[in-house]
Amino acid sequence: MSNARRTPRHRKKIDLALQGGGAHGAFTWGVLDRLLEDDRLEISAVSGSSAGAMNAVVMAAGLMAGGRRQAREALRAFWASVGASAQLNPLNGGLFGTLFASAARWSPVGQYLDLATRVFSPYQLNPLNLNPLRQVIADAVDFDAVRRCDRIELFVGATHVRSGRLRVFRNPELSVDVVLASACLPMLFQAVEVDGEAYWDGGYMGNPTLLPLVDEATAADVLLVQVNPIERAEVPTRAPDILARIDEITFNGSLIKEMRSIALLKRLLRDEGRPIERYREPMFQRIHDLRLHRLDGGAEIARLGDSSRMAADPATLARLHRLGASAAHAWLAHNFAHIGRRSTLDLVREFSSEPLFGADRR
Repeated sequence: MSNARRTPRHRKKIDLALQGGGAHGAFTWGVLDRLLEDDRLEISAVSGSSAGAMNAVVMAAGLMAGGRRQAREALRAFWASVGASAQLNPLNGGLFGTLFASAARWSPVGQYLDLATRVFSPYQLNPLNLNPLRQVIADAVDFDAVRRCDRIELFVGATHVRSGRLRVFRNPELSVDVVLASACLPMLFQAVEVDGEAYWDGGYMGNPTLLPLVDEATAADVLLVQVNPIERAEVPTRAPDILARIDEITFNGSLIKEMRSIALLKRLLRDEGRPIERYREPMFQRIHDLRLHRLDGGAEIARLGDSSRMAADPATLARLHRLGASAAHAWLAHNFAHIGRRSTLDLVREFSSEPLFGADRR
């Protein structure tokens, strides 16, 4: 049967975990564009932080407005708005570049702004708490539609400043403030208040968090869309490169810990040898059945360099979109048959450099 004639009951359900990573969110846009084009798939839930959260709410609003085609158009329009800001920006970095000053780090103005954010807090540099992303997101997303969305479950992570804990916001709680909180880098923006509590970027504690997908969502297959490289071929020696690598390690740390925890639980369940139906805790059944997959930009994104995370000019965004769409197309070609059957991501090999118990107990 051709894809065009498939009915929803033939679709394979999959949940998505979308990392944040500044302008690299345009890579995720490309991935979503290709996945939404494929009628064999049904995206049932999404967990995202920062740019991953932005992509998630824009897609959900589009699905509510007119289905898959409208979701793809909504994502295109959102990233076009981000890119259009670069045309008016003297640093030629768009919204992300203006705020982070990385696209022009070696210009006099760029160096000054970079230094200023390390000396002064956003409460001093930006006392009016202006954030150009607020209007872009508000224009792109009908949050009333997102809050009542029954097409897809959303889980948006933000870091609670006072406790340092992750808070996960679900569909009925979502708003412009929640998405801005999920993307709030504390040296650039004042903490975002939601329900009287202050929040920073969700990537610190969950980039993205997988637990809601395991505990609450219905699909057994989870696809991680990763935009922050875990490994680098060379050790950085310049100060900006060192800082960039520290950021990558920091924003991958929570993900690696969650992946290792899931790997540990799956091994414990396997080694226990008990029939899975005999476990009283439903979470054990979910962990046992969970199939994990990963799609990333790999060497292509790594070659773009750190500045590309902050460069939101239309050309860079278009290139990242093409990379994401191409990566998704290749992933589907190699892995679609495995969805619903087995994991294509080896958790122990990819996310653990040592045996989970300190020694391999066999």
